[in-house]
Amino acid sequence: MERYRRPVGIDLFAGAGGMSLGFERAGFDVAAAVEVDPVHCATHAFNFPACKTICRSVANISGSEIRDLASIGNQEVGVVFGGAPCQGFSLIGKRALDDPRNSLVYHFVRLVGEIQPSYFVFENVRGLTVGEHKNFLEELISAFARIEYDVVTPYAVLNARSYGVPQNRQRLFLMGARRDMPQPIYPHSLDSVVTVQEAIGDLPEADEFLELRTRDWTRAEFSVPSSYARKLRGIANDADDYGYKRAYDPCVLTSSLRTAHTEKSRRRFAATQFGKTEPVSRFFKLDPNGVCNTLRAGTGSDRGAFTSPRPIHPYTPRCITNREAARLHSYPDWFRFHVTKWHGFRQIGNSVPPLLAQAVARQVILALGVKPKRPKCVVELGDPGLLEFSMADAARYYGVPDDTIPKRVRSSNTNEAVYA
Repeated sequence: MERYRRPVGIDLFAGAGGMSLGFERAGFDVAAAVEVDPVHCATHAFNFPACKTICRSVANISGSEIRDLASIGNQEVGVVFGGAPCQGFSLIGKRALDDPRNSLVYHFVRLVGEIQPSYFVFENVRGLTVGEHKNFLEELISAFARIEYDVVTPYAVLNARSYGVPQNRQRLFLMGARRDMPQPIYPHSLDSVVTVQEAIGDLPEADEFLELRTRDWTRAEFSVPSSYARKLRGIANDADDYGYKRAYDPCVLTSSLRTAHTEKSRRRFAATQFGKTEPVSRFFKLDPNGVCNTLRAGTGSDRGAFTSPRPIHPYTPRCITNREAARLHSYPDWFRFHVTKWHGFRQIGNSVPPLLAQAVARQVILALGVKPKRPKCVVELGDPGLLEFSMADAARYYGVPDDTIPKRVRSSNTNEAVYA
């Protein structure tokens, strides 16, 4: 008996779950998500309690293990998707896939070959399509061909702003089909663009709530929403959403821990014009009638744990909250992130915007010849304690070494993060 009646998806390098959500919204049941960072795993598990979140490196797991852990047995897998880190792709005189820094890309290919899904979707930086980096891309396409998968060419760099996301964010997508399956096509751009104002204009002002200095949620009144915001708040029907509804209180503002800025910084932020960069901090000030600049994750613990600059709110002299960033990334309000600003913003900036992932996933569903079905059940979110784990707590929870991700520490003399 098949466990899943909708097409099955497997997320590799899952992070907090941007691609998981996009593929779920397109009509897939995401049965398994593999992620090495235990803090990200805990956040994914909170938001996708029916999915088997596997806290492992893709280098240390097999396709059969993923099938077993997700209890899908020999059931057909519709798609394997994910975005592996690439670091050594510009080497000269050496096959880039042989570089140990690119071993995770190799393991993505290996797992596609072992799982044998109908399709795969590989997401990565636009830079892979430029200059000598193209050599790596050609090697990757050849590697997929050797396991009997053909990449849809020409491959595409897609901008999130063209798919309903109020953010200028360009990413490379490779869509591949097993040779017994018809090839999908890349999604066409939408005619309209969502603005910053439409995305965050209805959110309560975080600086008005003292409790948001010490926790990331509060009960609050929201303003009149745009059609975009109505969908993310779950108060309007989204005809394109085939995901599972979540049980949550729409009157609670979450992921909104405040940032304490100096008065000097606030004056500089206030003096900066819309769409311009504040000259001292180099923070970009959002234009309410434009789109957000690319939200970046900053560095991980193994590279200094430095926080990426967050944009300046268009009307309040402060950096945007994680919830405002989530709106600009197309996450619905029920989706929550780690309670800290650093982990939470990193989870957003590292992820594929769900609406961009959904646009690609919809093409895979079409190629499968499946008419997506809207689930009737409502999913209860996980234990909020999952969002409060320290790295050590999360490592213990998943039974992995607490140095799986190098520890983040702070210098006693500065406010800058350093690493052990």
